[in-house]
Amino acid sequence: MGLLDGKIALVTGAGTGIGRETAILLAQEGATVVLTGRRIAPLQQVVSAIEKAGGKAVAHALDVASREAIIETVAWVKGNVGSIDILVNNAGSASRVLNARFISETEWNATVNVNLTAVFNLTQAVLDDMLARKDGTIITVSSLAVVNPNLLGGAAYGAAKAGVKNFMTFLHNTFRNQGIRATTILPGETDTPIMDNRARPPLDSERAVMLNPHDVARAVLLCASLQKGAMIPELHICPTFMRDTSADIETARWVGAPAGLADKPKS
Repeated sequence: MGLLDGKIALVTGAGTGIGRETAILLAQEGATVVLTGRRIAPLQQVVSAIEKAGGKAVAHALDVASREAIIETVAWVKGNVGSIDILVNNAGSASRVLNARFISETEWNATVNVNLTAVFNLTQAVLDDMLARKDGTIITVSSLAVVNPNLLGGAAYGAAKAGVKNFMTFLHNTFRNQGIRATTILPGETDTPIMDNRARPPLDSERAVMLNPHDVARAVLLCASLQKGAMIPELHICPTFMRDTSADIETARWVGAPAGLADKPKS
C-alpha cells in the first residue's frame, strides 16, 4: 500500500529533471500522476517508465505561460482523471540576460510570468475544489536564490522565486485551517538541463557536486506524503560541498551588455 494511494497529482515541467523524478516517486507511492510540460515527447517517455513500473500516469501538453491553457488543462484533468489532490509547481525558467543593468522589460516579464504568475494561475485553478474537500497540497519548487540572490540565476529569476515563496506563505497563512497545505521547497544548484542554458555552463566535475534531481524529488515526496495533520511550510536543500562560482558570476555579469562600456573588461 502506497502513501498516496487514490491521490491525483499534477506536476508541471515533468519531462526532465526535478519534475521527472518527482512524477516517478509520486507514482511509486500510488498517486495517479498527470505530467505536464511544453513538449509531449519527453512526458510520454516518463509515462512509459512509470507504467512499466506498475504506476499510473498520463501526459498532457501545457505551456504554463498561458493562463487560458492552465485553466483548460485543470478542467481536462478534472473531467478525464479526477480532481487534483496534489499540485507540484515545478516548471521554471531563467532569463538569458541576468544582470538587472541590461535585462529588457520583455525578458523580465517573461521570466516572472513562468516562475511566479503561472504558480498563481495554477493555484487559483485548483483551489476551489481543494477547499470544497477541505484537503489539498500545493508544493512549489522555488530556489535558494531567494535567500542569496546573485547572477547565477539572475535578477528576474531571483525576484520571481522570492515572490513565489511569499505567495506560498500567504496560502499557508490564509487556508491552513481549511485543509490546504502550502509548501515551498528551496533547492540549491541542481544538475538539471537548465544548467545547459547558463552563461557559463558548468563543467561535468562541477555538476558532480550539485544536487541530483532525485534529491529534490524526495523532498517533494516527503511534503506530499505526510499524514493530513502535518505539513512543512518551507524546506531548504543544498549541496553538501560549496563550489567556486566566481567564474560563472563574472561571465553572467556581462551577458547582454552593449559594446563600448567603460567598465566592461577588454577580455
